[in-house]
Amino acid sequence: MNPKMAELRKKAMALPLLPGVYLMHDAGGDIIYIGKAKALKNRVSQYFGSQHNHPEKVRRMVSNVDDFEYIITDSEFEALILECSLIKQHSPKYNILLKDDKGYSYIRVGAGDWGKLSYVLQKADDGATYIGPYKNSYYVKSAVEEANKIFLLPTCNRSFPRDFRKARPCLNYHIKQCMAPCTGKVSLAEYRESLKQALDFLKGGSSESVRQLTAQMEEAAENLEFERAARIRDKINAVRRMGDKQKVILSKVLDEDVIASFSADGKTCFQVFRFEGGRLFDRESFIFDSGDSESETEEFLLSYYTLRQDIPKNIALHTGFDAMEDVQRWLSEKRGAKVTLTVPQRGEQAQLCAMCRANAAEALAQQKGATVREYSVLEELKETLGLEKLPAYIECYDISNLAGTENVAGMVVYQNGRPLRSAYRKFKIKGFAGQDDYASMAETLTRRFEEYFRAEKADEGFGRLPDLILLDGGRGQVAAVRAVMERMALDVPLFGLVKDDRHRTRAVTGDGGEIAISAKRQLFAFLSKMQDEVHRFAIGYHHTRRKNATFRSSLTSIDGVGEVRAKALLKYFRTVDNISKADQAELEAAPKMTKDSARAVFRYFHPDEGEKSTI
Repeated sequence: MNPKMAELRKKAMALPLLPGVYLMHDAGGDIIYIGKAKALKNRVSQYFGSQHNHPEKVRRMVSNVDDFEYIITDSEFEALILECSLIKQHSPKYNILLKDDKGYSYIRVGAGDWGKLSYVLQKADDGATYIGPYKNSYYVKSAVEEANKIFLLPTCNRSFPRDFRKARPCLNYHIKQCMAPCTGKVSLAEYRESLKQALDFLKGGSSESVRQLTAQMEEAAENLEFERAARIRDKINAVRRMGDKQKVILSKVLDEDVIASFSADGKTCFQVFRFEGGRLFDRESFIFDSGDSESETEEFLLSYYTLRQDIPKNIALHTGFDAMEDVQRWLSEKRGAKVTLTVPQRGEQAQLCAMCRANAAEALAQQKGATVREYSVLEELKETLGLEKLPAYIECYDISNLAGTENVAGMVVYQNGRPLRSAYRKFKIKGFAGQDDYASMAETLTRRFEEYFRAEKADEGFGRLPDLILLDGGRGQVAAVRAVMERMALDVPLFGLVKDDRHRTRAVTGDGGEIAISAKRQLFAFLSKMQDEVHRFAIGYHHTRRKNATFRSSLTSIDGVGEVRAKALLKYFRTVDNISKADQAELEAAPKMTKDSARAVFRYFHPDEGEKSTI
C-alpha cells in the first residue's frame, strides 16, 4: 500500500470538476502514467480509494505514485488531443505503448533451377531472388502459402536434384499439395512452369492469374497436350476456389479495420484485422498487462492509430467506450476525412468482430499454454455467475469422512481452465470430533485464509486469493463459509456445486438461489469434471488416513509400542508388510525404537520363531 495514499486522495478530492489531463509521477519525478478525464476530481480520486476493484496493473501504478499534476482543458476532446501528445512525448511506463516494429517482408525465390518459393523478413546475400519489400507481412505469408498449395510447389527441406529418389514423398504429395519432384518424375520444364505461374499469381492477383492460366490451357489443348491442359485446368479451379472462399466470408466488407480484445489473468490481447478490397490483407496482435477496463479500448486506439498513417474510413469494434465520439473526431481529423466507429450488433460485421475476438483469445491462450476452448468455458462461467472478471484461478473444496471419523477436506485448483496439481492441498479437520460438514468447511476455509494473511509472497500458493471459490455442497456450506469471509473482510465470489440424486452436478448455488447449468453442455462438463476431481482428491486422502489409522491400531496393540513409535515405524519402513519382514537388528535401528520394543514387535509378527540374536 502506498504510504502517501491518504495525502494523495485529499489532494485529488480538491480537484475541479472540469475536463483535463492528469500526470502521475513516481518518487524520482518521472511521469509513469498520463490520462484524461471529463471531470478530474471524479476520475483521479478513484485511484486513491479502495484498491479491491482495480486490476493488478492499476494497483501497481498507484503504489508507485508519489505525486500528480493536472492540466485543465476547455473540453474532453481537447483533453484527448493533449493526452495523445503527452503520451507520445513522455512514453509513460503504465500507458499502453505500442511499437511500430513490424518491419518488411519479401517473397524469396531460391537460387538454382529448382528454387523454392518462400517468404522471409530479411534479405540475405545467398544468390536467391527477392521480390518486395512488402509492409504487410501477414498478407505476404498467406499469399505465399496459397501459391505453394495451388501450384503444388514443395515446401520441405529437401534439395533438388541432390535428393532425387532418396526418400518417399511426404504427406503433402498424398493430399495433392505438392508435385513431389523428390520422386525424380517431374521434369525441370514442368517445375519451372509451375514456379512461374505461382509468381504471376503473387504479382497479378487471382483474376489476372486465371486469365493467364486460361490462355495457357487453351494453347495446350490446341497443341493436343491434353495432360498439360488438365493440370492447368486444376490450377485454375484451385485459384477460383480460393477467391470464392474469400468472397463468401467477406462479401460485404470493403476497406476497414476490425478490432477486438480479450482479457484473462491480468493480461489483455488486442487483435486487429485489416480489410482492403473485400479481403483480409493484414492482421496484428498486441498483448500487455491489463489496465483500466473502462479506458483500455480507448487507450489502445489512440496508441495504435498514432503509429498508423493509413486510417480506414470504417473501424468496427467488439465493444464500445464512453469517449467514442471524441476518438472518432480525432481519427477523422488525422485522416482528413470522416472516420466511423461502430459496434455492430448483428449480421456479417458482428460475426467478424466475434471472429476477431476469438483470435485475440487464441493468441492469449497460446501465450499462457491454454486453449480457446478452455477460455470460452471460463467466459461462459463468468457470464452465468455474473462475475466481474474471468475466473482464471479457481479453488474448489470438498469434505470427506466416515461417520465422523478421519474427517478431512481436499482443495483442488484450476488455472486457466486446467487442473494445477502443484497447488492442490489437503486439510485434516482438527477443531472438533464427529460429523459436521458445515463446521468442517468453515474450518478449512478459515485455515486457508489465515495462510493467505501470513504469506510473504502475494502471487504464489496460499499467498494469492482465487478469482472464484466453489464448494461441493449447497446453501448450508455456502452460508458457513460466507460467515468466515465476512469476519475476515474478504470479498471473493463464492458458490456451491449442487448434485442430483444420481450424484451428478445439476446447479450452482449462491446467496440468491440456484442457477441451473444442465442446458449449458460445455459449462456442465467443466463443473462436473471439477466436482469429480475434488471428490476424488478428498476421498483419496480420507482413505489414506483410515488405512494408516488401521495400521497404527494394529501396531499400538503390541506391548511397548505407542502412537509415537507406531508412526515412526510406518514412516521408516513405509508399510506394515515391511515391518513384519524386518529382523530385530533392523527394528532396533529404526527411530524411537529400543531393544525391548524391537523384540516385542518381532515376536508379534513371528510368534513361532522365538527371539533372534542381534549380531
